[in-house]
Amino acid sequence: MANRDRNANVPLDSVSKAIIEQLQEDGRRAYATIGKAVGLSEAAVRQRVQKLLDQGVMQIVAVTDPRTVGFSRQAMVGIVVEGDVEDVADALVAMDEVDYVVVTAGSFDLMAELVCEDDEHLLELINKRIRALPGVRRTESFVYLKLRKQTYTWGTR
Repeated sequence: MANRDRNANVPLDSVSKAIIEQLQEDGRRAYATIGKAVGLSEAAVRQRVQKLLDQGVMQIVAVTDPRTVGFSRQAMVGIVVEGDVEDVADALVAMDEVDYVVVTAGSFDLMAELVCEDDEHLLELINKRIRALPGVRRTESFVYLKLRKQTYTWGTR
């Protein structure tokens, strides 16, 4: 979801939440199967899913484990910015290796998750590209040693 502001506070009823839960369990689940689980027809489920997609409430995507597809190094980078945070955030969003960017309050102005092939790739990304951005004053890297939990089930319980 590239821009979360566009879907802020979209009210979800219990049926929409149940549809989302069904798709979180299996994004390829048939609309007829979902309909049986939530008490709607296949057509009604299809319409609800399309509305949820159009509103930006959810996306249906294939989630990969970066390590299994050749990206063995992940890191979270805290970034301190001088000047306009939005300009630096936009530059980070445009980088293929950056899969998550948030504007924060506290010690860092931005946090960005990086997915890289190896340590050399990570070094090049941080040193040559991120630190070179106008306004970047300081970075601090948190290299992932082991991923213990990653879920995508928020928002329905």
